[in-house]
Amino acid sequence: MTEVTNELLLEVLKTIQGRLANIEHKTGETDNRLDSISGQIRGLALEMNAAHTDIANVYHTLRQIDQRLVRIERRLDIVEEPVE
Repeated sequence: MTEVTNELLLEVLKTIQGRLANIEHKTGETDNRLDSISGQIRGLALEMNAAHTDIANVYHTLRQIDQRLVRIERRLDIVEEPVE
């Protein structure tokens, strides 16, 4: 059986320290990637909200046009069925 010496313990500890440094480095890279992905998701959410606003504006405009068309049809007495 191998005798445990201070030199052997020191080598094992150095190996562990190297592995921990590698883990810390990879964890930092992962954090950077997650930050980047989070930023992209925030950007997509902003774009989606803008698209929803645009769609709501289009519906509002169409509703206004429809109301004007109904008034015009009533004035010209060309309504074929009751308008709600």
